[in-house]
Amino acid sequence: MDTRRFLCFFFLSLCIALALLFTWAHLPYRPPYAADLLDCSTNSAWCSSKNRLQSKPPNPTRRLRDHASDTPHHPLDPLTLPEITAVRSILSSHPLFASSSSHALHSVDLQEPDKSLVLRWHHGDPLFPRKATVVARVGDMSHVLTVDLTTREVTVEDTASHSGYPTMTLEEMSAAILVPLMNADFNRTIVQRGVDLTDLACLPISTGWYGKVEENRRLIKVQCYSAKDTVNFYMRPIEGLTVLVDLDTRQVLEISDKGGSIPIPKAANTDYRYSAQKPNQVLKLLKPISIEQPNGPSFTVEDDHLVKWANWEFHLKPDARAGVIVSRAKVRDPNTGEFRDVMYKGFTSELFVPYMDPTDAWYFKTYMDAGEYGFGLQAMPLDPLNDCPRNAHYMDGVFAAADGTPYVRSNMVCVFESYAGDIAWRHTECPITGMQIREVRPKVTLVVRMAASVANYDYIIDWEFQTDGLIRVKVGLSGILMVKGTSYENVNQVSSPENLHGTLLSENVIGVIHDHYVTFYLDMDVDGSDNSFLKVNLQRVQNSPNESPRKSYLKATKTVAKTEKDAQVKLKLYDPSEFHVINPTKRTRVGNPVGYKLVPGGTAASLLDLDDPPQKRGAFTNNQIWVTPYNRSEQWAGGLLVCQSQGEDTLAVWSDRDRPIENKDIVLWYTLGFHHVPCQEDFPIMPTVSSSFDLKPVNFFESNPILRTPPNVETDLPVCVAAASA
Repeated sequence: MDTRRFLCFFFLSLCIALALLFTWAHLPYRPPYAADLLDCSTNSAWCSSKNRLQSKPPNPTRRLRDHASDTPHHPLDPLTLPEITAVRSILSSHPLFASSSSHALHSVDLQEPDKSLVLRWHHGDPLFPRKATVVARVGDMSHVLTVDLTTREVTVEDTASHSGYPTMTLEEMSAAILVPLMNADFNRTIVQRGVDLTDLACLPISTGWYGKVEENRRLIKVQCYSAKDTVNFYMRPIEGLTVLVDLDTRQVLEISDKGGSIPIPKAANTDYRYSAQKPNQVLKLLKPISIEQPNGPSFTVEDDHLVKWANWEFHLKPDARAGVIVSRAKVRDPNTGEFRDVMYKGFTSELFVPYMDPTDAWYFKTYMDAGEYGFGLQAMPLDPLNDCPRNAHYMDGVFAAADGTPYVRSNMVCVFESYAGDIAWRHTECPITGMQIREVRPKVTLVVRMAASVANYDYIIDWEFQTDGLIRVKVGLSGILMVKGTSYENVNQVSSPENLHGTLLSENVIGVIHDHYVTFYLDMDVDGSDNSFLKVNLQRVQNSPNESPRKSYLKATKTVAKTEKDAQVKLKLYDPSEFHVINPTKRTRVGNPVGYKLVPGGTAASLLDLDDPPQKRGAFTNNQIWVTPYNRSEQWAGGLLVCQSQGEDTLAVWSDRDRPIENKDIVLWYTLGFHHVPCQEDFPIMPTVSSSFDLKPVNFFESNPILRTPPNVETDLPVCVAAASA
C-alpha cells in the first residue's frame, strides 16, 4: 500500500471511528416527542403561564460558559469549572509536571473534607478549604496528588504499593484504537478479510492481568468490526483478530489473527435506530403517556446539589468514576419533625463483567467498568422524554480532560417524581364485619437516574426514595451484546453446543455467556455514625411430639457481628437471614434498637475459581455482603488503581484484616449479580433487564411513618384534553 493511499485510509478511518465513538442513537421503536403529549392549556384554571409544562424538552446541551461562574455551597459539592481550571494552572507550574514532556491527568476530583467536619457543618457555615485529589501519570509513573486550592500547595502521595494503573482517559482510549491503522500488517489483514479500511470501527479492551509478561507496561487490546451498512457494528465482528497495543508508546506489540475462516456477519436487521425501521414494520403499541403536575413538582434542588423532597433531604453530585454519589441522606421523623441521619454516602463502587469464553480472543474480557473506564466518564446525556419523563430536572457533570481542561457532560443525571399506579399502603374491610372502610394511599417516589454507555453495554442506575423511608437501588442492563463471529448459521450445524460458549443469535453471530456484578458502597449512618451489623437468622425448630399439633416453626436468632469476617455473607436460599444496620445506643419507646435493613435482590454469585486471575481481581464479589470499618481510603472495591491490578488492593483484602466493627462507624457493601445467557430477543439490541435491592427502615420509626398522608381526590387532579381533540 503506497503512502498516499495509506494516509487516505487513515484519515477516513479516523473520522469514522470518532463519529461512531460519539454516536447517540434512539431506541428501535418510535420514541415519544413533546408534540405527542397532552396539551393541558384547555384547563386554564390551573395551567397558568408559571406552571404550564414546557412544550419542548429541555436543551440537552449546556456549554462551558453556563458553568463559568459556578461556586460551591456545600462541603461535598463537586469541583467547579473555575476550580478545575485552577488545579490545571497549579499543576502546570509544579516541578513534577514542568520537568516532564509526557503527563496526563486521569482523574481530578474533590478531596472531601474529613467526615467529622462535614457532620458538624450546617448551612450558612463557611466552607472548609477546598482541595482536589488528582491521579496523574507523569512519564511512566502513577502519582496521587493533593492540590490545596487556597494555598496552591501540592502534596505528592506514595503509590508504590499499588500494582495497577489509573482509569484510562478518553483521549488515550481514542488514540489507542487508531494505533493499529498505522501498522501495515494490520491493514493488510483487514483488506484480506474483505473489509474496507473506511468501514472499520475498533474498540479499546482492557487486558486484565495474567502474569509477569504484562508487568511494567500499560497495555490495551484492540478489536475491530465492520460498520458497513449499519451503525450497529458490534454485530459485525472481525472475529479472532486482536491487536496488543502499548498505551504509553502507542505501538503495536503483537497481532493475533486466529479467525481468518470465520465470515463477518451480515448487516441485515442489525440497525436499531427508529429512523432505520421500515414504515410498515413500526410497532405503534402504545398511546403517549406522561405525568402532569398542575402545581409543579414536589421537590427542589437548592444550590445545584441539595435535593429536598417530601420527607427526604440529600446531597447529589455526578462523579467521573462512580457515576453519581448520594450523600447526607436524611429522613424527617413524622412525630418530631426532625431530620434523622440514614446514609452518609452511597455510590456504585465497581462493576465486574467477566465473559465465559476461554479462547484467545476472549479470555481477557473481564471488565472493571468503573476503575478501568470510568463509569461517570461513560455517562452520556440523558434523552428527555425517553430516558427521563417530562417532569425531570437535569444535572450536568463537570470533569477534567487529560490535559486538565474542564468540560461539561450535559444532562448526565435526572431527578423526577414517579407514579406508576403503585400503592403505598391500603386496607379494605371485609363485608362480614359490616364496616364500610376502604383506605388506600398512592405511592409516589423520587428517582435519581443516570445511564452509562460503556461501549456496547448501557447501565441504568436508579436511586429511588420513598416516603415510608425506604431507599431502593435499581440497576438496569440494556444496550448491545458483545458477540462472537462464527461459521455456524443454524444450531443444527453444531455438534457440541456447549463449545459455543453462548447462544447462536443470528446467522454467524454468537452471544457469549457473561456475568455482571455491580458493587455498591453504602456508608450507613443510622441515627449517627456508630452502628452495628446485626444478622437475624431464621431457623427451623422441631416441636416435641406432645408440645403442639405443629411439627416445626421458625425462630429468629439475632447475632451482632464483632469483626469483619463475622459480617462476610454468602446468600443462601435455604439458610435465610435478615441483615440490619442498627444503632445500639438509640432505642424506640418499646426498646428496639433503631435500624435499617438490607433487602437483597439480584443475587447471582460468581462461579469462577477463586484462583482464576480475573476472580482474584474481582474478589469483592466472593461474598454478596461485606461490612468494613469506615476508612476514607477504602472506597473502590477493586482498589484505587484497577487497570492491570493483581488483586492486592480490594475489598476482600481489606476485610480479611478482620477489624472490629461492633458499635463503630461502618460501611456496608452489597453486590447485585446477574448471570446472562443471551437469547435471540437480545438481538440486535437488548430489552432492559433489571434488579434492585432495598434499604428499609426496621424499628427506625415508632409506627407507620406515612399513616397520616392524605389520599388522592378527583378535584386535586386536572382533566387534560388530548391535543388532537382540543
